[in-house]
Amino acid sequence: MPKMKTHSGASKRVRVTGKGKLRRQQAGLRHKLEKKPTSVTRRLSGTAEVAKVDEKRLNRMLAR
Repeated sequence: MPKMKTHSGASKRVRVTGKGKLRRQQAGLRHKLEKKPTSVTRRLSGTAEVAKVDEKRLNRMLAR
């Protein structure tokens, strides 16, 4: 059986931590930032953990 290829789109969007958890960038910080309160933009900055329901699918996409 040949090696499974990594899904390049998923690998650009998701990072694996040292403990094996999946981290992603939060949505909503690309445009229309003038209308959003500063509190919202601060909350959206940084990374978030991938939802439990998506982990299995993403692990397959990342060939792990």
